[in-house]
Amino acid sequence: MKDLLKKIIPKFLINWYHFFLTFLGAVIYGFPSKKLKVIGITGTKGKSTTLYLTGKVLEGAGCKVGWISSLSIKVADKEWLNPYHLTMPGRMFIQKTLREMVKNGCEYALIEVTSEGIKQHRHNFINFNTVVFTNLAPEHLEAHGGFENYKKAKGKLFKALKKNGKSIINIDDSNADYFLQFKAKEKTGFSIRPEGKKLKVDKMILGADCKVEKTGISFIAKNTRFYLNLLGKFNIYNALSAISICLSEKISLNKIKSGLESVKVIPGRMEEINEGQNFRVFVDLAHTPDSFKQVFKLVKSISHGKIISVFGSAGGGRDKWKRPELGKIASLYSSHIILTNEDPYNEDPISIIESIEKGIDNSISFEKIIDRRQAINQALSLAKENDIVLFLGKGTEITMVIGSNKISWDDRRVVKEELRKLYA
Repeated sequence: MKDLLKKIIPKFLINWYHFFLTFLGAVIYGFPSKKLKVIGITGTKGKSTTLYLTGKVLEGAGCKVGWISSLSIKVADKEWLNPYHLTMPGRMFIQKTLREMVKNGCEYALIEVTSEGIKQHRHNFINFNTVVFTNLAPEHLEAHGGFENYKKAKGKLFKALKKNGKSIINIDDSNADYFLQFKAKEKTGFSIRPEGKKLKVDKMILGADCKVEKTGISFIAKNTRFYLNLLGKFNIYNALSAISICLSEKISLNKIKSGLESVKVIPGRMEEINEGQNFRVFVDLAHTPDSFKQVFKLVKSISHGKIISVFGSAGGGRDKWKRPELGKIASLYSSHIILTNEDPYNEDPISIIESIEKGIDNSISFEKIIDRRQAINQALSLAKENDIVLFLGKGTEITMVIGSNKISWDDRRVVKEELRKLYA
């Protein structure tokens, strides 16, 4: 019924409907963002990690913080996993949560801002003090009608910045120039390339002597060596983004270093599950071709054995173009692939899996197991000493949508349960 209404109702009416609901939510809850320092983070990847790292630094510096992200929702001392399949939940929820932050004495509100949320005006009537751009890669192309429209949607967050607001931009991204064109009182760039200094920014945070090890990352910024217990080159960028934000908020470098180095894991982002087995297991949200490449390259660099990957692709007509691409990328790095369910919504799960299968190289061993728990058990059963097993696409999500039903689900919990069965 919902899909039918979208087809028959003119787009401008749907647009005004979303705008009105956003305005109504802000009115009902008294425009709470005006009483907070709001930091909006957008980009294809790295939003959640940047937000989480920034939040931990600010808390370590004695600030009261709230946030809305795909990982979790936090209001001062209370935090819970995001139960929705939306990074930016409904407008009423956003405005209500911002008001709760005000009531609980929060100074900062950190918000992951998505292109889909912007398309539905969920960012409107929020007083953004700082906006952050992490990176851009193809995603939601069908929903936006192409990459350029997707990029322009992200740009609307920068248009919403307060007159005296600040922008923070990943200078190394090929789309940095587009986001630098928007007005801001202060523009900060972050980079791991010295040539990034040539772009016009007011301040530059440069990461130097970057090292990516099997147990973590390290780099120098502002003449200070940072050591983080996070994997992958991409987390150097996420850390530099968080450093840039916190420096713009006048947090001391010592407190930033202490806060970042206290983070041992980002929930659902290359989160390692260890139940005493003799192989490594990771759960990650990766669900786009670009994020697949980054995760697989990282895993390949630390692997001593086989790589077994388990994944599917979201249904509901979302980004069908990427399905064979995911299969293609996984087959470049995996020794064995298991295709399974991943929020099929109203689509036929078998059809989704067959679309992914089209991209898998014929020489690669793979199987199809619709039931995700069975797929997890099979992958763990196949793993031997020094192998790596990857479970991709769900991260910290706590439900799976099958048809019109939401079932309780958490990859991390299920993986632990199946490991205990096998190695009890």
